[in-house]
Amino acid sequence: CEGPGVCRRGRKDMALRCAAWLAAGRQPPCPRLPRPGREGTVRWSSAAKASAVKINEKASREKILTLESMNPQVKAVEYAVRGPIVLKAGEIEKELRKGIKKPFTEVIKANIGDAHAMGQRPITFLRQVVALCTYPNLLDSPSFPEDAKKRARRILQGCGGNSLGSYSASQGINCIREDVASYIERRDGGVPADPDNIYLTTGASDGIATILKILVSGGGKSRTGVMIPIPQYPLYSAAISELDAIQVNYYLDEENCWALDVNELRRSLNEAKAYCNPKVLCIINPGNPTGQVQNRKCIEDVIHFAWEEKLFLLADEVYQDNVYSEGCQFHSFKKILYEMGPEYYNNVELASFHSTSKGYMGECGYRGGYMEVINLHPEIKGQLVKLLSVRLCPPVSGQAAMDIVVNPPIPGEESYSQFIKEKESVLNNLAKKAKLTEDMFNKVPGIHCNPLQGAMYAFPRIFIPSKAIEEAKVHKMAPDMFYCMKLLEETGICVVPGSGFGQREGSYHFRMTILPPVEKLKILLEKVKDFHIKFLEKYA
Repeated sequence: CEGPGVCRRGRKDMALRCAAWLAAGRQPPCPRLPRPGREGTVRWSSAAKASAVKINEKASREKILTLESMNPQVKAVEYAVRGPIVLKAGEIEKELRKGIKKPFTEVIKANIGDAHAMGQRPITFLRQVVALCTYPNLLDSPSFPEDAKKRARRILQGCGGNSLGSYSASQGINCIREDVASYIERRDGGVPADPDNIYLTTGASDGIATILKILVSGGGKSRTGVMIPIPQYPLYSAAISELDAIQVNYYLDEENCWALDVNELRRSLNEAKAYCNPKVLCIINPGNPTGQVQNRKCIEDVIHFAWEEKLFLLADEVYQDNVYSEGCQFHSFKKILYEMGPEYYNNVELASFHSTSKGYMGECGYRGGYMEVINLHPEIKGQLVKLLSVRLCPPVSGQAAMDIVVNPPIPGEESYSQFIKEKESVLNNLAKKAKLTEDMFNKVPGIHCNPLQGAMYAFPRIFIPSKAIEEAKVHKMAPDMFYCMKLLEETGICVVPGSGFGQREGSYHFRMTILPPVEKLKILLEKVKDFHIKFLEKYA
């Protein structure tokens, strides 16, 4: 072998292959060359190596899919909850595993509402039913209670071949949709619910994205505008970007515990009419990331506004079980809409969403959820089912988990006492942590935290000195991203900057989950306090 392109055996294919292997830094596979362990070493000149790289570059053609040629709507999508800060946290975790010394021993991921990852124990009854559905041989086991077996048999009878491994109808298993409708009726004090208006989904996110997809149309000034709260859960801005719809911001009132003001809705709508066609209004109640719980009067005002302006209402109600503050109560939009009378109830188009991922269940991984859609045009109903059928069906195990959320043990059943004990323990613990977080943050100079009325996050406002803002600009970061990155690098605590959720110009926040166990949460809050004080001292 005389170098790339010159093979003693006279084979062109071997010469090219030889060059490619060399360019990759590997031993060429020619049988004439010495192997490791044999005598002799092949030495290549720098010219030979350069030639090999050149040949290899010629062999590699230009990629079809590049940042320039990809779908621009996908490129515009941003999802802060799993964004740059989380990627950096992953890198730090790898470094810790390699033994690289840090000022901390672990990364605490307080960026996402993943209850079980934070140590919350699963609800026994839910796991029992899903286990029985997954492995029906367990139905003969005396280790499982009869009320769990009864529910598992009913779910399996609704599955093709009595197996959780079969596809379901695109709208979901019929008996589970019936259970969802019964749950809604009980929750809303007898307000009727039709199983035909229930669609089981892959978490609430899937339902929200599907409804938005069917709502977006038009071009130019007639392009659909979607009104979303600021701060918002980044699913909304991401879905709007992907669909090339128009994001229309309305601001929650931070000075009034993140309340929703209809005058702000009207301002936002009227301004948006100049450049798009606003026809969707999204509400998150209880709020994410802000944790406010809307009162009845607020919901009535929103429904009247939607009716008056002919807006399609989306009610994200996945935190409906997570209400902690005294005097606060969850009211579903469906219930209030019904109680406002037939003029509203028969006309306002409403899609409301729920999930297995939040509440007291915290079953994020099952990806179970549902949406109820009322007052939909009959022809659009068919179009919605068609759109859902493209993805075949939501995960059937997630559907089973959702069934237990809406059809839990009732008084008199074998599993009721354990179930209610576990449920109340989770919710009482969250209420305790919500108050602890609020109180501890409000003792720190330069941090203000509104009451955590519900959900599972704190969204404190932080003071960032002008010197830190200038340094953030040098690093081409938003000031709160700079703050959160410093917090991660110095303490190992991963939170999400408020800029990822949206905030008023000149204000800065971060979102932090309250899910860690109480003792760990106390340590986390103390670390944030110490960091913030040092941060102010450094940049003041």
